[in-house]
Amino acid sequence: MANSKLLLLIHILFLSFSAFAEAEPLHSLLKDQNGEEEEKLPFVGVNIGTDVSNLPPASDLVAFLQLQKITHVRIYDANPDILKALSGTKIRVIISVPNNQLLAIGSSNATAASWIDRNVVAYYPQTLIAGISVGDEVLTTVPSSAPLILPAVESLYNALVASNLHQQIKVSTPHAASIILDPFPPSQAYFNQTLVSFMLPLLQFLSRTGSPLMMNLYPYYVFMQNKGVVPLDNALFKPLTPNKEMVDPNTLLHYTNVLDAMIDSAYFSMKNLNITDVVVLVTETGWPAKGDSKEPYATRDNADTYNSNLIRHVFDRSGSPLHPETTSSVFIYELFNEDLRAPPVSEANWGLFYGNSTPAYLLHVSGIGTFLANDTTNRTYCIAMDGFDSKTLQAALDWACGPGRANCSEIQPGESCYQPNTVKNHASYAFDSYYQKEGKSQGTCDFNGVAMITTTDPGHGSCIFPGSKRVSNKTKEVVNSTVSSSAGEKFRLKTFDSIKISAIHNVLHIFLAACLPTVLLVLL
Repeated sequence: MANSKLLLLIHILFLSFSAFAEAEPLHSLLKDQNGEEEEKLPFVGVNIGTDVSNLPPASDLVAFLQLQKITHVRIYDANPDILKALSGTKIRVIISVPNNQLLAIGSSNATAASWIDRNVVAYYPQTLIAGISVGDEVLTTVPSSAPLILPAVESLYNALVASNLHQQIKVSTPHAASIILDPFPPSQAYFNQTLVSFMLPLLQFLSRTGSPLMMNLYPYYVFMQNKGVVPLDNALFKPLTPNKEMVDPNTLLHYTNVLDAMIDSAYFSMKNLNITDVVVLVTETGWPAKGDSKEPYATRDNADTYNSNLIRHVFDRSGSPLHPETTSSVFIYELFNEDLRAPPVSEANWGLFYGNSTPAYLLHVSGIGTFLANDTTNRTYCIAMDGFDSKTLQAALDWACGPGRANCSEIQPGESCYQPNTVKNHASYAFDSYYQKEGKSQGTCDFNGVAMITTTDPGHGSCIFPGSKRVSNKTKEVVNSTVSSSAGEKFRLKTFDSIKISAIHNVLHIFLAACLPTVLLVLL
């Protein structure tokens, strides 16, 4: 009898322990909660246009995004190669419905369902599709298609509901800033009255589904259209003295930059239509690094200043003057220079990088986390100065490639830096090769006074200067360091597992201490 009671006791304890051990691991619960928290934090993403002559293959593109610590991207279609390549990464992507597909999707629920099956269900959740942007600036670029927006958005949303993905994936449509009239002061802003019949039901949908108002906001264009009224420093997020800040006379809110004013003008415009719970998502913003004679402010320095300060502004999480508690996430326009775009010149020069993945200009983003490993603050190059005749430059070039032992193979005929075939271009490459080879030490960028140090990457197209190649070699070390990072992760998991085992022992001990006497009384 005693033996059977003892066996029963052991069986009870075994079942209790098994139930505890099979419960969902604590670390997975923590991971899920942290993941949810991470999603709510403001982020900086990038738009990826594809009008690029040497766009890398999708797998290389995704590897580059990971190297640069880019966590959010937006593409202008639902490119299957990119979506496949993003599988298994932590990069979140907004996919898009091109304007020419609005009619088919908006007029047929079956077509919308097929689009979701083909472009979302086929990839999610391995590929983290976070949203769908339906059309692009339809109200202002193709106003005849305005009646199609809401039906298309609703059809896609209903298809997501049918697949039980409507909570994870939001649907909206990007607008140009010009749908808002009288944007400053922001408190007086309102939606163009001719568009309210489309905007109000759309905003009601966004409110009902917890989706953002997507806005393409460019302080560059505000500045260009209001020169003499809007100071350049306000457009570039540069620090301002209080007397230079823009003040809304109705709210007395102070605006230190144009982007915040544009965001708040959207909030005030929505408030005028009694919509107060929709967040603004900036789907496009940026600054061109090069322009034609009519675009003198499209420069590398201004592009660097704008995008660097933008990134800092978002990661400061200071919100806007109207909503300091809410910081809008932004997508920088854009990742690569789209060199195949038609004029003006600025259209092909919005990118942070060239298509060959070398930086288009410096970004000063150190000290704000790991986003964009392309912090090139300390990168310098040696190039030929202007104003010297070809004979003088040729003599310096000959020395660099000869006694100086610079690597001049890339400026030979047919190689990537041969064009443009000028002495100045070839000399710049040779000077930089020597300068980098000598560790950028003092006096190695002189060449009898015809050379100068610059922080602007002189690379162009497929021509990568030695200074950029040296950085690329360093980035390989960053990639390799993920091995030790993974090892560290394994260590942390092992440590956590040991903690978890210890916790199980402790809980089992408590269970035995609390329950065993009672069980023994019942059984004995």
